[in-house]
Amino acid sequence: MTEEKDSRLLAISEKVAAGSRISADEGLHLYQEAGLGYLARLATLVRNRLNGKTVWFNRNFHIEPTNICIHNCRFCSYSRKFNQEGAWEMTPEEILAEIERFRDKNVTEVHIVGGVHPHRDMEYYESMLRAVRTANPGLFIKAFTAVELDFMFKKSRITVDEGLRKLKTAGLDAIPGGGAEIFDETIRKTICPDKSDSQTWLGIHEAAHRAGIPTNATMLYGHIESYSHRIDHLERLRTLQDRTSGFQVFIPLKYRKANNPLGIVGETSAIEDLRNFAVGRIYLDNFPHIKAYWPMIGKEMASLSLSCGVDDLDGTIEDTTRIYSMAGAEDQNPAMSEEELVSLIRNAGYVASERDTLYNTLKVH
Repeated sequence: MTEEKDSRLLAISEKVAAGSRISADEGLHLYQEAGLGYLARLATLVRNRLNGKTVWFNRNFHIEPTNICIHNCRFCSYSRKFNQEGAWEMTPEEILAEIERFRDKNVTEVHIVGGVHPHRDMEYYESMLRAVRTANPGLFIKAFTAVELDFMFKKSRITVDEGLRKLKTAGLDAIPGGGAEIFDETIRKTICPDKSDSQTWLGIHEAAHRAGIPTNATMLYGHIESYSHRIDHLERLRTLQDRTSGFQVFIPLKYRKANNPLGIVGETSAIEDLRNFAVGRIYLDNFPHIKAYWPMIGKEMASLSLSCGVDDLDGTIEDTTRIYSMAGAEDQNPAMSEEELVSLIRNAGYVASERDTLYNTLKVH
């Protein structure tokens, strides 16, 4: 629907243009009624206000120490049980070999996430962090979702604050945004019934912000949730960010249907993916960045997302993650060189800026 036919859309566009915050009801109206062109225009206005024509990327790689997991998330194509075909566990030596493999590639960040392994506790993860830090002191370590942290703290019988302090001392620099899924508990009971609940996820991120540890935020969309559930999710993130200012970036994550038991027949369309990026950018007015995780949606869609409020394309990845490739993503061996990323960004009409994890500019291309 257009502004000419919907006075409410006209009022929302005037609020956004003035830099005013929209309400949850207005956000829901955007999801229900606004066309892609309208949303792209408003989202671009917000992203230009915050980031100009800059699109960020970094040189990064992933380590996924194990896909053995205690949880039974119905949307997950990645996790395995002990002795199940496709299960893996990296040894400490194999993890350090990965760190060494990228030593001379000018990477600035390692992203460490995996399954919630039933036998691994704080001592194991502290040792891992110290070893990585010793092996490459200049590497920024972004590691462990709130779900992983929840389990390791409980297994070691320590508080969240104490656990975060120990991990930070051992070398943890930032926390990724995984495990958020959709915050509504009725949805979680269906898609991830035995996983850490929404209040636990939010509480761990708030505690991390208090401890001076920056974090990211995600939302898994395109499964059984409604637009109301998406807005509720965004509202909870925005409220926490008002209190702490500790989130660096919001990353919408698309549900991919391959090799998991959730049983969704189709996936969201390209237009719906772009609309979702745009609503996220408009609604989360206190988040400095919106990221399109290109291994999830593919390079072409990542390029299109830049016209819908996105200002970050993640990084080079170096073919080191299997989470989305196992779920049927287009890029089965996700890797992009610096040259490819710069070209993609420039061809979309933006300025490519290489960053570190904290969004400090390292090089403008």
